[in-house]
Amino acid sequence: MNQLLKMLLEGERLSTAQMSEILDMKPEDVAAALEAMEAGDTLLGWRPILNPERMSQEEVQAIIEVRIRPEREGGFDRLALRISQFDEVDSCYLVSGAYDLLLITRGRNLHQVASFVSEKLATMEGVLMTASHFLLRAYKEQGFQLVKGEGNPDKPPVSA
Repeated sequence: MNQLLKMLLEGERLSTAQMSEILDMKPEDVAAALEAMEAGDTLLGWRPILNPERMSQEEVQAIIEVRIRPEREGGFDRLALRISQFDEVDSCYLVSGAYDLLLITRGRNLHQVASFVSEKLATMEGVLMTASHFLLRAYKEQGFQLVKGEGNPDKPPVSA
């Protein structure tokens, strides 16, 4: 099973023939469109959506809010690019509001993520503040419902 997950995470997808059949296109047209999207950095990879509750391997995910000091010539970009290159960082977004960057991080355990924040991230020049939020349970991921509920979410249950 681990080899299968590894293969999926490394980018396996439908074959060009399968996609052309689904899209009712010629296989060479699908291949050309995919190559163009990859060459233009539109298509960066293929990733499956995994249910963390069904995985045998334990992992901790955290959302880290980061306030940074913008640089004179580079604004937020230079520091955001440095932060995004850490292996612990899955995603890094510039956001509006009370903080500047939103990071999605992963680690083997809570201690590993906490160490990343305290030893690498918070000590960087230009990082003013961090706030960590550890994810406890995922209910929906990229449009896929991970926890199946009962009933209609628009109608709360009636109590007597």
